[in-house]
Parts: sequence; C-alpha cells; structure tokens
Amino acid sequence: MDTPNRLGDIEITDPQAMRALAHPVRLAILDHLRRHGPATATQLAPDVGATPSVTSWHLRHLAGFGLVRDSEPGPDRRQRRWEAAARGFRFEAPLDPADEEGQAAARVLSQQMFRRYADLPSRWADEVGPALDPTWLRLAGLANTRVVVSAEELAAIEDGIERVLAPYVTRDPAERPADGRGVLLMRYVLPEGSGEPGEPGEPQEPGEPEEPERAGQAERSGRSGRSGVSARSNEAGQAGQSRETP
Repeated sequence: MDTPNRLGDIEITDPQAMRALAHPVRLAILDHLRRHGPATATQLAPDVGATPSVTSWHLRHLAGFGLVRDSEPGPDRRQRRWEAAARGFRFEAPLDPADEEGQAAARVLSQQMFRRYADLPSRWADEVGPALDPTWLRLAGLANTRVVVSAEELAAIEDGIERVLAPYVTRDPAERPADGRGVLLMRYVLPEGSGEPGEPGEPQEPGEPEEPERAGQAERSGRSGRSGVSARSNEAGQAGQSRETP
C-alpha cells in the first residue's frame, strides 16, 4: 500500500539528492534549522561542527536540492539567513531492483541517519532523564515489540502511527497546550532477514522454549523509567527535525 504523506514532509526521490543529504554536517544543519528556526551560516557553524564558510557551502548545496531556502532577513541584512523548506523529509528505496543507483543512494542515506542518531537514547538517559519530574519520566522510555506481519500489514502499521501523530505534528503553535514540551518519538522499523533463526516453520532445537509469536502473541519488552530502505525525519518542535514544526 502507498502510505499518504500525512505530515507534510518533502519526499526525496532523486538519488543525487539522497547522496547530497547523506553527510553528517548537512543532516546536522537540517536538524538545527527545523528545531530552532532560521539561522545564518555563522550561527549554525558551532552546532554542526564546521567553519562558517564550510557551513555556507553545505547550505548552498542543500538549497540546490530544495531542502533549505532563504529566510526573511534578520536585524543585520548583510547576513544571509536560511530555513528548512519543510518540517521533515522522507525517502524510500525504489522497488525496481534494476534501479541500483536509487537503491544504493537510499542505503547510504539511511546508514548515515542511523549513525547520527544511534547514541541519542543513551545520551537522553544520562543527561535528560534524571532531571525529569515523575509525571514526564513515567511516560518516557522505550518499547521493543516483535511481530510477524506481511509487507502490506507493516505498511498499514506505519500509516496508523502517522495517522495518530499527524494532528500533533501539523497543528498551529498557538494551539499547543500551555504545559506542553518537546518530545522526540523515535521509530526503528527493522524487518528481519529471511534466514533469521526462530522464524515460523523452522524446527526448534530440543529444549528450546516456544517463541511468543508462535502462540499468536507479540514479543514485547516493558517500559523503562524507522536494505529496502525508507526513512522519515521530522519533529513537532518548539520555535520554529527528522520533523520539526516551526
């Protein structure tokens, strides 16, 4: 099934655009612009780990693919300000196996995104979690759920999640609750390889306990406290990821 773009993301289909974005500085630039709003190359440089001139070069490259654009000028009109072109982006590997360029580009971008965000949960646990009040802490944590589904069913799950998220991502900032705060909802969707052990229909070793899904159940770890590649980066942030709402 085709999943609707409920969150207003830029859809990246050009392999060259995928490869252009597959760079840690460019991903950092987009994250910053979506989270904090318009900025100059000089303002971005310390946060993205590059000099202002290198940051400016990356910004122009992103603009060439429509991922960032000029923003309204600030107090110093000599400084060029940039903004993200949308609150988020998404891309998918092409279904045509003969499209090797598209498959490779999507894989490179996906790998770069995995690397960028790999340590974010552990940093949150060390730096943010301990300072949260109990009301927020009890809602934080992770869920690790394994299910056995078809590709169509998995697409329906993804669509259902976005259907729930869309009103919160797209609502006007003036409609946010007074006591609201930014919450990062990370999703890893990791289909197993065809040779994964313990799949339905494979014989079990003697004495090996029956897996939960064989009994019609989903395996789930409790709370504590997205290759045929597709990915979405976005945020409903404050002050106009990845998806960021301005």
